[in-house]
Amino acid sequence: MANRIGRRILVMSGKGGVGKSSIAVNLAVWLSGQGRRVGLLDIDIHGPSVPKLLRLEGTRLTAYDEKIEPVLYGDSLKVMSIAFMLSNPNEAVIWRGPMKHNMIQQFCDGVAWGDLDDLVVDCPPGTGDEALSAVQVLGTVNGVVIVTTPQDLAVVDVRKCVTFCKQLSLPVLGIVENMSGFVCPHCGKRTDIFPGAGGEQIAEDFGVPFLGGVPMDPTVAQSGDAGKPLIAFEKDSPTAQAFAHVFQPLLGEPKQDTKQKETSNMKIAIPLADGKLTAHFGHCGQFAIVDVDPKSKTIQSQVVLDPPPHEPGVLPAWLAEKGVNLIIAGGMGQRAQMLFTDKNIEVIVGAPVDTPEALVSDYLAGALQTGDNICDH
Repeated sequence: MANRIGRRILVMSGKGGVGKSSIAVNLAVWLSGQGRRVGLLDIDIHGPSVPKLLRLEGTRLTAYDEKIEPVLYGDSLKVMSIAFMLSNPNEAVIWRGPMKHNMIQQFCDGVAWGDLDDLVVDCPPGTGDEALSAVQVLGTVNGVVIVTTPQDLAVVDVRKCVTFCKQLSLPVLGIVENMSGFVCPHCGKRTDIFPGAGGEQIAEDFGVPFLGGVPMDPTVAQSGDAGKPLIAFEKDSPTAQAFAHVFQPLLGEPKQDTKQKETSNMKIAIPLADGKLTAHFGHCGQFAIVDVDPKSKTIQSQVVLDPPPHEPGVLPAWLAEKGVNLIIAGGMGQRAQMLFTDKNIEVIVGAPVDTPEALVSDYLAGALQTGDNICDH
């Protein structure tokens, strides 16, 4: 059965040590506690923290029907991390970019996630290979939660993270300021340990939401070391309440990472061979360009065009000139996807071989089922 995933939410930070994984874990557990079907994907290849934070170390993976079964936490939260594949927790993963990309693609397409309302993706610090691969492989990213701490040293790098999202047209759901002051457990007095304007200033400067702050609390570290997320095991504590306050806006309708659902019309391009989608993008002889009305979810018109020669950078510019917002493809290489992203054209890969009318109708109905991206070069 193909995975049907609703929202895809990345949790990112520009700098390590800001508590990003703790935020991601508590967010996933909290969403699950709201009755939502949630997956938690840890794509930190070199420093996976999620299994430790959920007390899942030592768990081994199983496979069924050629797909990896995610590890179940509690009754419904599905979890995947490279840590489940390591025989020794002290083992170092020494990989370059292409190997990391392939592993992240396996995590997304080769895991039996099933039906999810939310997939929370815990990214490593920075804006490197893993974050780019997640954006490319997921196809659609509904939003990014960015974690910072108040001090200027963290804020400088987190600003780069916001810029990364802007450049890739990823909607920023909000900024979370972690370690936002210290509340004394004895007298209740708050002390701002770290100087700086922090997350609220970033949000103001970039025009993105500020979700709120989570205070520095020793029980957060203790609960993490014990594998018991604070949001579930100390839900009445002030810090757990702060988590809930920060997460509450994330229950709303997801923002779209393209403008197709906000405009009166959009154009979808589909590479063709013999009148149907071709499995390999680079081998297509024609393109179907379908005009649709996303409000009424109807096809308005369709033309079939011969493209210019398939050379780097030519097709993205040509399709952008035609007003294309979205490409539905069978397979497409990583570099090609980046070129289309630069032109603000969304790419969906892994679509089945079918007629343009059938594929677009399924897309508009939210029923387009996708599989593996057969092209990885």
